[in-house]
Amino acid sequence: MMAALGTAGLFVLTAVAEIVGCYLPYLWLRERAPIWVLLPAAASLALFVWLLSLHPTAAGRVYAAYGGVYVATALAWLWLVDGVRPQWPDLLGSALAISGMAIIMLAPRG
Repeated sequence: MMAALGTAGLFVLTAVAEIVGCYLPYLWLRERAPIWVLLPAAASLALFVWLLSLHPTAAGRVYAAYGGVYVATALAWLWLVDGVRPQWPDLLGSALAISGMAIIMLAPRG
């Protein structure tokens, strides 16, 4: 169980690194943030790639399961950073994505 929680935490950290790495260039392109925001964006994307390499299973399975966690993390970002409260279809979709991630990651392998 602790391994599953550690993997889930690593997925969330990975998702945050990716979101920050994409959000900062968005601020530069759309919101007129200063160009220097691209430096932490690049560092965050490098961190994202490194964190993906730490996951303890085959890359394809990691990417598939990570997608579910990314959906939930992006909706949390929507609420906490963008100030837009997710609606019930957002939450339902996120729950389905997390369920899919759990099936992918926790299924017994023979």
